[in-house]
Amino acid sequence: MDEGGKDFIKKTAAIISNGDPITVPQVDLTGVQLILAERQSQLPHTARSAVSGIIPDPRAPPENTDLVMLQRKTIEGLLIGPDPLATKTVKPEFLRIPPPLYLRENEMIWQDPVDVSYITYEYDPSMLETDEISNEAKKLTLRACKTSLSLSEQQKLLSELEKEPSIVSSLGLTPAKLPDLVEYNPMIAIEILLKLMQGSAQITEYFSVLVNKEVSLHSMEVVNRLTTAVELPTEFVHLYISNCITTCETMKDKYMQNRLVRLVCVFLQSLIRNKIINVSELFIEVQAFCIEFSRIREAAALFRLLRQLDSGELEQPGVSAATAIGNMNVTINKQSNNLK
Repeated sequence: MDEGGKDFIKKTAAIISNGDPITVPQVDLTGVQLILAERQSQLPHTARSAVSGIIPDPRAPPENTDLVMLQRKTIEGLLIGPDPLATKTVKPEFLRIPPPLYLRENEMIWQDPVDVSYITYEYDPSMLETDEISNEAKKLTLRACKTSLSLSEQQKLLSELEKEPSIVSSLGLTPAKLPDLVEYNPMIAIEILLKLMQGSAQITEYFSVLVNKEVSLHSMEVVNRLTTAVELPTEFVHLYISNCITTCETMKDKYMQNRLVRLVCVFLQSLIRNKIINVSELFIEVQAFCIEFSRIREAAALFRLLRQLDSGELEQPGVSAATAIGNMNVTINKQSNNLK
């Protein structure tokens, strides 16, 4: 503060009022105005415009002193309390109006205290029976994917599939579970696949899993029964045969390799003799397989069969599906028992 300002502070009000106004020193308020503008910029619009965010309730009776005191304390707490609401924007409460009820005839009748004796309820007991059958069949199917079922359990599941083929879609058998079902219960797998072929859009996925799974006696039995029961896609059969041949060629264990080669040879002889495959389409691949494993008796026999068919010396006799299944199973079972 300069000297003029100090002298001005020492003067009384009377001296200042009677004195010459020109002698009053000019005060620089620029700094104060800047601070005030900065603080006001941080305040909401309601506070800057001096508009109170508190609207008094016009319905409050003025004669009720307790209510007036309570309102006053509330306003003071909002304005000068530890966290004054006046420094914040007071947002209006958002109200969502409930939608109206569009009543129609017999709609929400449970809310209306009226006579509902005219209403009749329909119940189909066959639906409950179907649900029970489906649940029991599903339990047996899931169990069949984990262990071998007893003969009575197999017969029960097969009979339920025969009575109600539509439940096959609700058995819980996914393509990923099919390999386990094939190994534990091949007969169940055959029946389920036959039912799925009649209307399931996922049958291609089941075939893909069956083609790419590890070759075994049960998988060959399943494929053989399917080929004799229905007409399978030619690509599926050829891919499965190629998988069998590749598995035999890449197996390291000699004993298991010889065992599998014998089973595959018997399997192929059954498909060829029963006219399930056209051997000319696989002649080169199967012939190379026979030559590679010519030391095995069954492979040599399959090679002779191919040569006879190629030269026209042998005609393939027509065989019924039942006979084909029987021949295949008897031959493979004999080979399997001999190799155990």
